[in-house]
Amino acid sequence: MSALLKVEKLHASYGSTRVLHGIDFEMEEGSITALLGANGAGKTTTLRALCGMVKTEGAITLAGQRVDGKPTEDIVRMGVAHVPDGRGTFTTLTTEENLRLGAYARKDKSKLAADFDLIYNYFPRLKERRHQQAGTLSGGEQQMLAVSRALMLSPRLLLLDEPSFGLAPLIVREIFRIMKRINEEQKVSILLVEQNASMALELADHAYLIETGGIVLSGTAEQIKSDDSVRKAYLGY
Repeated sequence: MSALLKVEKLHASYGSTRVLHGIDFEMEEGSITALLGANGAGKTTTLRALCGMVKTEGAITLAGQRVDGKPTEDIVRMGVAHVPDGRGTFTTLTTEENLRLGAYARKDKSKLAADFDLIYNYFPRLKERRHQQAGTLSGGEQQMLAVSRALMLSPRLLLLDEPSFGLAPLIVREIFRIMKRINEEQKVSILLVEQNASMALELADHAYLIETGGIVLSGTAEQIKSDDSVRKAYLGY
């Protein structure tokens, strides 16, 4: 597999506060890559930097094209979909209206009906609630909707920020199982930020550990899982 995403010497700042300090990483086309680390390490900022949502220095290359410095909407049109922490659900709109919004930047809308069918096949509960106001959905259903809205863009790269936050373990396992299916069947590459390191490493092929804005460890999910420092600090054994 070839590199879909390549990040070189990436710095990111909020005003005068620098959060990322020259990080380098890459991910292969069709892979699932996890970014692990404690709160405040810079994981969410990394995803925002990839979307052009924070001030950056350094190079970000997507499928051979530089995306650093581009407006967020152009990065979205290049096939990068972002599911932020907090889900970003449009609560006063219906489930289906939320999904339609997810497709607004698509160039090719001819397959929209087929993609609705695809989403409802992966998340049948959303089909049952397609006319329901999104703000009345459960937390798990809202997370499913947030992921589905991003998938309606028909992305090459899906950025997932803390999908397990605030959800029961059973719901999280269901969402992760579906994400694995989507990766395998639709060939969508996934960059996952997740506080639950154990579940993230179950899902991912490769992982990076971020501490205070720098990458301190990288390897396959199995290699990271067997690292003593990771086991003690993040896996609890």
